[in-house]
Amino acid sequence: QVQLAESGGGLVQAGGSLRLSCVASGRTFSPYAMGWFRQAPGKEREFVAALSWSGGSTRYADSVKGRFTISRDNAKNTLYLRMNSLIPEDTAVYYCAARGGPHVYTDGYDYWGQGTQVTVSS
Repeated sequence: QVQLAESGGGLVQAGGSLRLSCVASGRTFSPYAMGWFRQAPGKEREFVAALSWSGGSTRYADSVKGRFTISRDNAKNTLYLRMNSLIPEDTAVYYCAARGGPHVYTDGYDYWGQGTQVTVSS
């Protein structure tokens, strides 16, 4: 079983930045792809960004493209999401997720973290 733990959320003003981290532990395996999702109040969870095992392939939701950057450090089993130019619409609980496979995926994730709250004030 893989455990995922997010951190780095908080309250930030519009235009500000945050960096989320997600550490994988337990029975990790390789290769595995990782991604970030978010869920705003009253809305369904949505895809934000994903990264292949090597880090060479990425994919972003149109709403965050150019503002968010996903990266990973496999030696530390850690996934990151750098969020710049935050807007109130980015307010949500952010979840990291993992699944087997070397490619970049927008769905089919098997393991999920508990989430970290990001609140962007106007």
